[in-house]
Amino acid sequence: MLLAALYCLLWSFRTSAGHFPRACASSKSLTEKECCPPWAGDGSPCGRLSGRGSCQDVILSTAPLGPQFPFTGVDDRESWPSIFYNRTCQCFSNFMGFNCGSCKFGFRGPRCTERRLLVRRNIFDLSVPEKNKFLAYLTLAKHTTSPDYVIPTGTYGQMNHGTTPLFNDVSVYDLFVWMHYYVSRDTLLGDSEVWRDIDFAHEAPGFLPWHRLFLLLWEQEIQKLTGDENFTIPYWDWRDAENCDVCTDEYMGGRNPANPNLLSPASFFSSWQIVCSRLEEYNSRQALCNGTSEGPLLRNPGNHDKARTPRLPSSADVEFCLSLTQYESGSMDKAANFSFRNTLEGFADPVTGIADASQSSMHNALHIYMNGTMSQVPGSANDPIFLLHHAFVDSIFEQWLRKYHPLQDVYPEANAPIGHNRESYMVPFIPLYRNGDFFISSKDLGYDYSYLQDSEPDIFQDYIKPYLEQAQRIWPWLIGAAVVGSVLTAVLGGLTSLLCRRKRNQLPEEKQPLLMEKEDYHNLMYQSHL
Repeated sequence: MLLAALYCLLWSFRTSAGHFPRACASSKSLTEKECCPPWAGDGSPCGRLSGRGSCQDVILSTAPLGPQFPFTGVDDRESWPSIFYNRTCQCFSNFMGFNCGSCKFGFRGPRCTERRLLVRRNIFDLSVPEKNKFLAYLTLAKHTTSPDYVIPTGTYGQMNHGTTPLFNDVSVYDLFVWMHYYVSRDTLLGDSEVWRDIDFAHEAPGFLPWHRLFLLLWEQEIQKLTGDENFTIPYWDWRDAENCDVCTDEYMGGRNPANPNLLSPASFFSSWQIVCSRLEEYNSRQALCNGTSEGPLLRNPGNHDKARTPRLPSSADVEFCLSLTQYESGSMDKAANFSFRNTLEGFADPVTGIADASQSSMHNALHIYMNGTMSQVPGSANDPIFLLHHAFVDSIFEQWLRKYHPLQDVYPEANAPIGHNRESYMVPFIPLYRNGDFFISSKDLGYDYSYLQDSEPDIFQDYIKPYLEQAQRIWPWLIGAAVVGSVLTAVLGGLTSLLCRRKRNQLPEEKQPLLMEKEDYHNLMYQSHL
């Protein structure tokens, strides 16, 4: 009853964020390649009259790409967003949004000058009312059509280069499902041909920044939809879990006793319809997901391929990931060794750091373990557990950032797979965001994690102790070097003294030179240096 009451109450609110702005889905905007909608506050494009932003040319990165994608000009996501738009709103100061009508993450207020820090909490630490409110928000998002955004149902070519727009309405929740599908879908080459080795949000450096932005925007959507400015996504700490302890009717839905692949009828997620899950069908038709329903949410946790994923990640696995000092390495894809990103994503062994195509660990392990809708990358965001899971993955990323304090140039500037260079704009977001913009601490983006807050910075632990441990490892060598040095010094000192006495004994005292001959001086000094 409480969930139903909250759900009915929240229908009165509406939202304003997403990624093909409805205002830019006209043939005029597409043919002119300009997406600079007016801000309602003053009616001017990008809020220019109020100093919020202006309509400017999109400046694309020219850094070279990796060799993984051997085509040019065949995919609308290349050089994003230039196929659709080459002029967008560029916002000033702390303003943000497709029309500069919102605040940057971590700011609020009428002029976006007030700083704020929200805290994401463990879902099991939420009170019953807080947990029920979260579930009600999910349901509201699933059943509320986005007033500001639409999804394309055809490629730019299928739209006759913008003269015939092809867009559909979509719910707030499914908008984000569509985004995750669109960023990871195969390239359509025509005549049922596709290129599968491409992903603008996975298997490369952008994996962590892209999902960080995805969660922030989803969080922002719910805040606007509900009017709850303090809403944050809870996380599920799956370290050392023996089973899916969020898979109960009290939380994210239990197992259906009549069909283990379905959710329990007692969970209101059992009535959810999924979208964007039939990749092979889209490929065969050379079509895009159009957001129509494709059946119930599937989940059968634990009945997965155990040869590929023997267990869920452990605390030791996480600690090993955090011990890897390189964010990225080598080919910067799923074959990278000793890469923090690749190991956390789950393509490298969390014991050795070596890439292993036969195993799915860490982040990937949770997806495989769920054994259902969440186990296929394009449609995985249909399952709301996706949000809890990725919030915890993001918290591990945050731990790594706080441990090593990397400069932004640690993130690869060039030669990463397509879409993953530091200055590349992330697909399919409008307004535009670069990968490197989110290679910063979560605190700079206005949020933190409760379990990271509990551990206050320890200067000794974080800075002094590592040096002491290193000194301890080399201490026997230091002692040995000191002993050897002392012996050599004593021997050389004795030899030098003996030579001086012999030299003095060669001449009578009155005939000893007041100064040494040049050759004798150099001989003595040479031996002394030895």
